[in-house]
Amino acid sequence: MVVGLTCRVGRAVTGHVDMVRDLLNYKESILFLGRPGVGKTTVMREIARVLADEFQKRVVVVDTSNEIGGDGDIPHAAIGGARRMQVAEPSMQHRVMIEAVENHMPEVVIVDEIGTEAEAQACRSIAERGVMLIGTAHGEHLANIIKNSTLSDLIGGVETVTLGDEEARARRSQKSILERKAPPTFPFLIEMRERHYWVTHRTERSVDMLLHGKKPLVEVRKRDNKFQVVIERWETYDGDGL
Repeated sequence: MVVGLTCRVGRAVTGHVDMVRDLLNYKESILFLGRPGVGKTTVMREIARVLADEFQKRVVVVDTSNEIGGDGDIPHAAIGGARRMQVAEPSMQHRVMIEAVENHMPEVVIVDEIGTEAEAQACRSIAERGVMLIGTAHGEHLANIIKNSTLSDLIGGVETVTLGDEEARARRSQKSILERKAPPTFPFLIEMRERHYWVTHRTERSVDMLLHGKKPLVEVRKRDNKFQVVIERWETYDGDGL
């Protein structure tokens, strides 16, 4: 007996990619953070279309829950010329990600809702092969990912380092400190605070500054009253501290 039904309707919103179009030109991986319902999947759909049709890239969408390309054998026209790989079981997403790179020669891989350690490791493997990644994860702030042992590898991982007496005095810090372990899988990280209010990080720089107790330089991207994209550079980052 059915006691409840949740019906979600995906929307193809053209023009949404204008918030990050300049970042796509860098050909570097981008991770989107945000609470459920803020529009992460909608952005994935539009980025897939723009990269495939306007940038003429070979784009593969790893569509675990059919939220990006829609249910059915033929993907929705909203993703343009991007290819879609469906995933039979959510637990198999990391294997399909690797298969996409090994068998389909993509220039860009798009994956929604990275949530397990295996998926984070698959992302690193894909990035090390020179493939651009566009991904999403749940979490409101960069600090949420830094503290999350499952997903912290996406931003380079965190390890405890013990300093010598002289180094600790020079830094004016404790002897045991937190340091970034490796280069981040995603050079850009975007916190989607609201549908039209995004905070953009240069991941490597922001993670290092947060671990050292400082506030990183970020870009605030939003739309004004005329719906034009406005980019502001702010020194004071108001995300959660560590």
